[in-house]
Amino acid sequence: MTHDDERLGSFLRSRREKIDAASAGVVDNTRRRVKGLRREELALLAGLSPSYYARIEQGRDRHPSREILEALARVLRLDDTERAYLWSLAMPPLAPADNDTAPAPPVRPGVLHLLERWADLPAFVVGPGRDVLAGTALAARVNPAWSTGHNLIEFTFLDPRARTVYPGWEAISLQAVAGLRATAATRRAELDGFVAHMRERSETFRALWDSHDVHERVMGEKRLHVDGVGILRLSFETFGLAGPEGHVLYVYFPRPGSTEDEALRGLA
Repeated sequence: MTHDDERLGSFLRSRREKIDAASAGVVDNTRRRVKGLRREELALLAGLSPSYYARIEQGRDRHPSREILEALARVLRLDDTERAYLWSLAMPPLAPADNDTAPAPPVRPGVLHLLERWADLPAFVVGPGRDVLAGTALAARVNPAWSTGHNLIEFTFLDPRARTVYPGWEAISLQAVAGLRATAATRRAELDGFVAHMRERSETFRALWDSHDVHERVMGEKRLHVDGVGILRLSFETFGLAGPEGHVLYVYFPRPGSTEDEALRGLA
């Protein structure tokens, strides 16, 4: 993981390399040998001096004003999640003392009671680092990664079963890292050690992390290969649980009357 004074510049550099210069309004009749926008081109489009923007990207100015950040976000065409991430890099939250050694807070009793009542749905709670803290028995039956005590990121990148469980593994791995980066923006003290651990153990994780993509997928659909059943296509919704713990509830569900609906009933 890069040092604090490099994160803002690294993110900006990764975003400008993805912008097509011509579509951004840059007229250049020469043969371009760089990806995306040049540093000075981004600066001028954002109304900044090239020398000042260079200081930001080089980590010599780590706290640009909100107006400057908004101008850069506009030129870089950042979405809402990316804008929030950019802001968090320029104004990082204060880290609580001894957070790295504090035990993970338990799932609230009321949430555990709800999971007990949802025997017919794959549902589970994760912490900021994607540790599965509690879940229904059906969740563990559908996907071994959703078993209590497992970690969604470690399973995706370090467990050989992942490429079988996830037929669309490439897309899921990208989404997993982009979502973890979004969480790490506001919970850096908790996640720095885990990110460093994953960077050391997985070259694929390291490459995806260094691409600086950031995205929160709060709903959608996922295809899973379930032993003895085959491929199931399930929708999901996520619910951030109120409180300082950073717990998120995942609930997967089939379309009513679908083959997946019948399969889940049988598994339950």
